[in-house]
Amino acid sequence: MPEARPDLCHSLAMALNRAGHDAAIQAVRPMADTGLAHHHLWLERDQDDWVARLPKQSQMGLAAQANLEYQAACFSRASQGGHAPALHGVLPPSRPLPRGGLLVDAVAGRPARLPKDLPAIAEALASFHVLKVPDAEARPPLLSPADPWVAMLEEVKGQARFLDRAGLDADARQLIEAELAALPERLPAGPSAESRLISFDAHPGNFLVTDAGRAVLVDLEKCRYGLPGFDLAHASLYTSTTWDVQSHAVLSAEEVAAFYRHWIAATGVDSDVVTLLACRRAMWLWSLTWCAKWRASHRHSRDARARGEDWSAELSDDALVAHVRERVDHYLSPPVIDRVSEEFDALEHALSPG
Repeated sequence: MPEARPDLCHSLAMALNRAGHDAAIQAVRPMADTGLAHHHLWLERDQDDWVARLPKQSQMGLAAQANLEYQAACFSRASQGGHAPALHGVLPPSRPLPRGGLLVDAVAGRPARLPKDLPAIAEALASFHVLKVPDAEARPPLLSPADPWVAMLEEVKGQARFLDRAGLDADARQLIEAELAALPERLPAGPSAESRLISFDAHPGNFLVTDAGRAVLVDLEKCRYGLPGFDLAHASLYTSTTWDVQSHAVLSAEEVAAFYRHWIAATGVDSDVVTLLACRRAMWLWSLTWCAKWRASHRHSRDARARGEDWSAELSDDALVAHVRERVDHYLSPPVIDRVSEEFDALEHALSPG
């Protein structure tokens, strides 16, 4: 079972006091357990409210302090575009909070509604993608591979090692292996293949939409310098739009194409369909192999030493674990794999000029 919320509130209060961030806080309110990587607590303050993001684990496989530094860089850089919460403080790892925490803007908003909010999501992603990319020496701690496509292939292949332990249906395994084999080794040169700041976790459940209609990406843990096509895919794939209960939607190929076109208009990037669809297929396979990884890993006991990556179901509420299990089983089923695979032809037709 996950840590009791009253204990978590007490631990956070101790950490806030030690860091000198408690003076203006009037109340601490636990938020629903909706993610596998963080607990979230709403901090009511004299003026603008904050949210405390307390890591359950590091999806990047980082030690506690390095994980905080990475996430702090994500918020600091992405918030420059106006569609991500600003960072206000870092709570270092301590006895009360072994993995520490981040203090960021609280965002008053509702879950995304699809397809209505797809243009707002496209504009939010564009706000990251148009930011000036710093010189190479200024990019750390964020990942910045020399060839982001090759790095993505390596990441997918690394996760694919879990296929053997995921208890897959034989047909599902065959379909996934065929899709993996079809990924190109290289992408054509062009603006779509240039590295930009991307979130790498842009599924619709990570957005809140304000009363003014502005989409804000509130979960920034895995930013890197990579290909924008990965974000566009993660925001609109079936495996993303049906992940979160509150933003659940099944999009048509034309609705997805309209989303891509809105992003192109917002960024001014001269994008080619081949690269965008290759990124979409790679992001889908990243998601499928992550599903295999979670299925093979979530029954492990939690790491009592709070190190790196940890998918143990003990870290999250039972209802969340049950939801993730149902979604993982669904996405790894042959009919759903076939469904997503067949969408690529329809989307290529919808995106092609003429």
